[in-house]
Amino acid sequence: MEKDWVKVFSVTQGYLAEILKNMLESNGIACVVINKTDSSYIVFGEAELYTHVSHAEEAKKLIEEHNA
Repeated sequence: MEKDWVKVFSVTQGYLAEILKNMLESNGIACVVINKTDSSYIVFGEAELYTHVSHAEEAKKLIEEHNA
């Protein structure tokens, strides 16, 4: 991962992280999902959403508005 990227959200359902990733990208925020769920037991682990530190606050705000 590139330098200065921070986790802005994590969730146990990977598809939700992908939905949020698409929403952020449509708002001009580059981001990446790192899926840390267990491949054998998908109930263990999380999908984490990362963005550059310069976009972190805006990303968190958009995620909060989306989940309201």
